[in-house]
Amino acid sequence: MISDPTPDAIFGHGFADIIDRYDWDDTVALVENATPADVDRVIAKARRDVKPLTPEEFAVLISEAAAPRLEELAALSKHFTSERFGKTISMYIPMYVGNACTNKCIYCGFNHDNPFERTILDMAQIEEECKAIKRLGPFENLLIVSGEYPSLCGVDYLEKVLHTCRPYFHNLTIEVQPMRAADYERLTYSGLNGVVCFQETYHREAYRKYHPKGMKSHFDWRLNGYDRMGEAGVHKIGLGALLGLEDWRGDAVMMARHLRYLQKKYWRCRYSVNFPRMRPSESGFQPKSTISDRQLAQLTFAFRIFDHDADISYSTRETPSYRDNMIPLGVTSMSAGSKTDPGGYSSVPESLEQFEVSDERAPREVEAAIMRRGYQPVWKDWDSIFD
Repeated sequence: MISDPTPDAIFGHGFADIIDRYDWDDTVALVENATPADVDRVIAKARRDVKPLTPEEFAVLISEAAAPRLEELAALSKHFTSERFGKTISMYIPMYVGNACTNKCIYCGFNHDNPFERTILDMAQIEEECKAIKRLGPFENLLIVSGEYPSLCGVDYLEKVLHTCRPYFHNLTIEVQPMRAADYERLTYSGLNGVVCFQETYHREAYRKYHPKGMKSHFDWRLNGYDRMGEAGVHKIGLGALLGLEDWRGDAVMMARHLRYLQKKYWRCRYSVNFPRMRPSESGFQPKSTISDRQLAQLTFAFRIFDHDADISYSTRETPSYRDNMIPLGVTSMSAGSKTDPGGYSSVPESLEQFEVSDERAPREVEAAIMRRGYQPVWKDWDSIFD
């Protein structure tokens, strides 16, 4: 069994020791100061495909200077995606098990001060959710989501949730509060395959403003959570920044740096990246900045060119037409039929949701859209024989 660092050392262990080497303004300047000549150089290197791009070269590909080259970026992204993943889209579905939260994130509908009745599903309700999801489609990849409330939705509760869901799904991922490495390891013995965590923003000072109270206010604890996942031997680690809190380009470059760090240190793990744009929530929060459809496409293409192996996921935050058009161009996994409220599939349909979805199509409709573009929806890429 692995051992965790002492409480005095726990915030200073991992990528948090490294991130302050990168000045935020200098990072944004890498993007803003890129020239057409820089774009020529980076695209030429990407075409040769001899050596991976650096995060600084990735910054060039998401710049305004690279925007006129969007078609070239799309073609490269499509090539590398097809080469690594074939013509497949992995299907998954989220299941929210609780919306109680101790944090006071000013942009989130689950904010502790939001005056709504909270729901935490018991195991009987979770089993009903599992059955309802299986009626929607042959899902085998389940993302289990809860608000961050360790005393109610901690490791003991999550262990029971995993045991309840395991007979219905072969691949189980959680998106919950960051935990100790020993807790992650414990959950891997209960059927856990992956962990998704959103750093929200890599801007240290702004992070404090958006997360004033609760355990989530500790920037280093959250940032080092990915190291604890790697130490615990989690099979797949998901990174993400919430685009709109700060300059999305700065967060994207920081996430690229973070991914490279993790890949070098925890090379046995697989990785996924997510680019969620801010959506309306019960908090009424409005994003500080916006990222257009064209810019999100450029970011997606650039990240695929930067890293050929990472799973790039699009959730139902995006519209049906946008998701459909991105199918052949870099995306490798999609959610479908999503409900963002606990019990939303069967047992508590009126509970507080975290955000509004844009793609409300049934899973079979999403499946049909994928197939119309000549791609194969993959409902299951993991089997119990590997456990």
